[in-house]
Order: sequence, then structure tokens, then C-alpha cells
Amino acid sequence: MLYRTAGQFKTSYKTDQALFPIRQDAILLAIILVFVWVIFPLTASEFTFQAILIPVLIFALASMGLNILTGFAGQLSLGTGAFMGVGAYACYKMITLMPWMNPIVAILLSGVFSAGIGVVFGIPSLRIKGFYLAIATLAAQFFLVWLFEKWAWLYNYNSSGAIQVPNLEMFGTYISGPQAASVTEYYVVLFVVTLLTMLCINLTRGNLGRTWKATRDMDIAAELIGINLMKSKLTAFAISSYIVGVAGALYVFMWKGAAEPNVFDIPLSFQVLFIAIIGGLGSIMGNFLGAILIVGLPVVLNLLPNLLGIPIDSAMVEHLNIMIVGSLIIFFLIIEPHGLARLWALIREKLIIWPFPH
Repeated sequence: MLYRTAGQFKTSYKTDQALFPIRQDAILLAIILVFVWVIFPLTASEFTFQAILIPVLIFALASMGLNILTGFAGQLSLGTGAFMGVGAYACYKMITLMPWMNPIVAILLSGVFSAGIGVVFGIPSLRIKGFYLAIATLAAQFFLVWLFEKWAWLYNYNSSGAIQVPNLEMFGTYISGPQAASVTEYYVVLFVVTLLTMLCINLTRGNLGRTWKATRDMDIAAELIGINLMKSKLTAFAISSYIVGVAGALYVFMWKGAAEPNVFDIPLSFQVLFIAIIGGLGSIMGNFLGAILIVGLPVVLNLLPNLLGIPIDSAMVEHLNIMIVGSLIIFFLIIEPHGLARLWALIREKLIIWPFPH
């Protein structure tokens, strides 16, 4: 079959621990990259960019940030939406205070502010964990959204209370704002997501990733063997919040175009959490699989009845979407806690040993 590994020998520990120990994995990734970098931009419609491609990448990045904290370091968080808001508002202030700043640099720097806030609210993790830590991050969620509403300086004292993205130029081309083309925004989002995905892969496969996993699996034992729990937990909060903050800046500047404080309320946090759970906690690839499912499901539910000639109103579509997502979460929590990423791993293992699957 396509995953036959005969003739692929591993003669050292380095080759055994390579990112792509099987040649077919590298080929599959190359095909995916050709599609996302070349074929999709050339063939996708405006609707596809705005309804599927751009939001999938942004939500996958936000889920990846949460996964660093929850999936790899074992620290629960319900404040993802608020930390996305910190990144969005930080990027907005930098762009308005320093209009000469490169927009991509501003987006990447916005995560630094989110990381600082994340470390502050991550300090309780040194003394509490589990349900109590989740409540502490939920308090951060409510506090930050309240701050977005009440601190008028953050939205430049606009009477609407919302932040609106101006036209941002780079190399003579609008990359954000009302005049920016969707394909340009897509490429900016894709570049940032690719960059941070590579960063996360390297971090989770290195010493820091092993430290996070030891802290997640048994923090007392990790401390006994010499792991600094304070450093481990706070670095997880910092890097997670940085990635989430960048996702928040992309969410507003490359997709929505404008945002009010309630956009970053608790439903957004739960949506990112659902993506992480369905995709698979402790997995980088699972974030993309979960985002494709969660973002694509409402689109399919809207288009499929029309294609089949079945009349259905938008309210019913929304209810169906909620019921299906809820059922999927229950299914994966009970049947396969490691999500879609584990299902793909099982399929891959079957293909490797074909025609002798167990």
C-alpha cells in the first residue's frame, strides 16, 4: 500500500526520532503545503477565503496556543478568548500610535503583551491546579473583557466602543483593512501560522516540551527529579498566551476587520477549547483537524440542505451545529480522549502494517 515501509531503515537514534521517520509522511506534508500555498489561493472564491480558509488557520493557531498550556503542560485554562482580545487590542494600539510600524511585526509583537498578562494570571498555577486553576483563568476572562469595555484608551475613545482596522499597506499592497484582498490576508495569516507552527513543533519536541509533559503527567515526581515547576508552568503560560495573542490579532486584523469587547467573551474561549478537545490534546496536527471540523461544519450544514433541496432555516442550522459539536465532544471524551489526531495515528498504523492489520 501507499504506507509500505519496506527498505526504510533506521540506523541511529537520530533517524529514529526524526520529525518524519517515514518517507510517506514527508510526501503527504509536501502535498498539503502545495495545496495551501499554491492551489487554494489560485482557485478559492471570496466566500471560501472568508468562511473557511482564513478562520480555519486562525482558530487552529488559537487552539495550538491553548494546547501548549493544557495538552502539553497540563494546566487548565478557560480564558483563551480574553487573551486573544489582549493581542487584538495591543496590535490596534501599536498600529494607531505608530502608523509607520510594519503590520506583520505589530501582529507578532502583540503576542508579547498577551504573554505578559498570561504570566501574571498564571502565577496561581504555582499553588492551585485542576478545577481551581480553571476558575482562576475564568476570572481572568471576565476581568479582561470588563477592562476592554471600560478602558476607553484601548479603543481610542471611539463612541461605538469598538476597534476598527484601518487600511494597512506593505510593499505598496493593502494587506489588511477594507481595501485588502482576501487572498492577501490569507497569505499573511498562512505565513504567521506556518512560522508559529514550526516554533511549536520544535518546542514540544525539545527539552522544554519534555519538561512540560513531565509536569503534566505528575508534577510532584517532576519536581523530585529536579524540574523547576515554577519555570515550567510560567513558560507554558507565557508561550501559550503569546500564540493566542497573535491569533487574536489575526482574528481582528485579517478576518473580522472590527471587534467589540463582547467578541472575546466566554463563547470564544469555549470554541477554541472544543477545537483542542476534538482535534486532540497534546497534538500539533490535531489543532488543524479540529479547526477544519468546527469551522467547516456550519458551512456544510448551511450548504447541504440547499444542494439536497431540503428547506431549512438558519436557526435550525445553528441548533444542529450545537448538537453535533456537543455529541462529538462527548464521543471523543469517552471513546477516544486523544481526538482526531489519534484516529489518524491509528489509520496510519494500519496502513503501515497492511495487509496484516490487527
